[in-house]
Amino acid sequence: MKKIMVLLAALSLLGACSKLTQDNYNQVKAGMTYEEVTGILGTATHCDEAIGTKSCRWGDDEKNIKITFLADRATVFSNHGIQ
Repeated sequence: MKKIMVLLAALSLLGACSKLTQDNYNQVKAGMTYEEVTGILGTATHCDEAIGTKSCRWGDDEKNIKITFLADRATVFSNHGIQ
């Protein structure tokens, strides 16, 4: 059972990485909701929330897209290692 869980987690990460493209990054626009962004990029790898802001990262240290949401709207976004 543990091997199946590890395999599912790995497949989930591979699926998320395949959405980390310049074309998908270019589709993200200021004012989009978190739901709209996840429709393009998939589920975020990690999010932190504090006082009305949500900062999320898709990917890892080598290749990622980071977006900050204020009141559930994308405000600041950046990418690293995306081609």
